[in-house]
Amino acid sequence: MIRRPYEPWQSESDSVTPKSLYLNRRRIIAAGGALALAGLTGCGREGAAQTGANTLSFRQTDYAVNDTPTPYDAVTGYNNFYEFGVSKEEPARYASAMTTSPWSIDVEGLAERTGSFGLEDLVNFGALEERIYRMRCVEAWSMVIPWIGVPLGPVLQSLQPSPNARYVQFETYYNRDEMRGTRFRVLDWPYVEGLRIDEAMNELAFLAVGLYGEVLPNQNGAPIRLVVPWKYGYKSIKSIRKIRFVEGQPETSWNQSAPNEYGFYSNVNPNRSHPRWSQRSERVIGAGVFARRDTEMFNGYEAQVASLYEGMDLLVNH
Repeated sequence: MIRRPYEPWQSESDSVTPKSLYLNRRRIIAAGGALALAGLTGCGREGAAQTGANTLSFRQTDYAVNDTPTPYDAVTGYNNFYEFGVSKEEPARYASAMTTSPWSIDVEGLAERTGSFGLEDLVNFGALEERIYRMRCVEAWSMVIPWIGVPLGPVLQSLQPSPNARYVQFETYYNRDEMRGTRFRVLDWPYVEGLRIDEAMNELAFLAVGLYGEVLPNQNGAPIRLVVPWKYGYKSIKSIRKIRFVEGQPETSWNQSAPNEYGFYSNVNPNRSHPRWSQRSERVIGAGVFARRDTEMFNGYEAQVASLYEGMDLLVNH
C-alpha cells in the first residue's frame, strides 16, 4: 500500500499515550518501568482512554505534533475562561456550576438551515476523532492537547450557508447565576468570536467535545468548543451556544475590548509583539518552570494555512 507523505504537523505514531498511563508515568519510571511504559502506549487505531461514564469512543488520526502531550492536570487546571474568573485556577474551581446537559445551539443568519439544534443533531458522535494540536496563548504559553471531536467545516456545510455568508460568528453560553465572572464587566458579555468562512472550512479547524479520551470538563469549554490551532487561544471559543452566518466581519470580544492589542485574525506570529510583551518564545506548560520554546509562525501550521492570508500584511492585519 502506498502511503502519502506525512505533513509537518503529523506523526508517524499510531497512538498517543492514554491519559491513565500518562498520569502514572512518573510513578512507573520511579519503579524502574520506563521500558514497560513504552511497550504499553500502543492501542491501535481506535481508542478510549478508560472505561467509565465520561469516556468517548474515537478514531485516532495522524493530526499530531512530536511533543509530549501536556499533563492532564495542567490542561484542566490552568485555563482562561473569564466567565468564571480572571485567574488561571478559577475556572476549574467554579465551572462546575455551569449546566451542560441538555444543550442546544442556535443557528442564525445567512444559511438554509437555521433554528435550534440539539448537540447530537450537529455532532455525529459516532464519527469522533482524536487530533493532537499545539495550542498557543497570547500570554506567551503553550500546551499540547489530545482533543476529541469533529472537523468544523462539514458541520458548517451541513447548515447550508448562503454564498453571501463570508464570515461565521460564535457565541458562548451566558448565565450570570452560573458564571460568576460575568457579574463583572471584564468584557462585554456574552463572549463572541468569529472566523472568515474559508478559515472555518480549513481542515485544521475543529469542534472539540472531549480531551484525553473523556468528555470536556466544564472549565475547558464543555460541552462543545472551537479549536483553531494556528491562532491564539482566545479565538477557540468555549461552550458554544450560537452560530451565526454573516456577510460582514463580525465583532469579537477581545478585539472589541482592546483593538490595539487583539486583532480579528489573531494568527500566531512571532514577528508581531503584543504591546506589553514579546511573542518570540513561549513557556511550555507542564514541562517545568524554565521550559520554553521558540514560537513558530502560525503555531507551526504554516504549510496548511498560509495561503489563506496571501497578499495580506500580517503585522497590520493581526
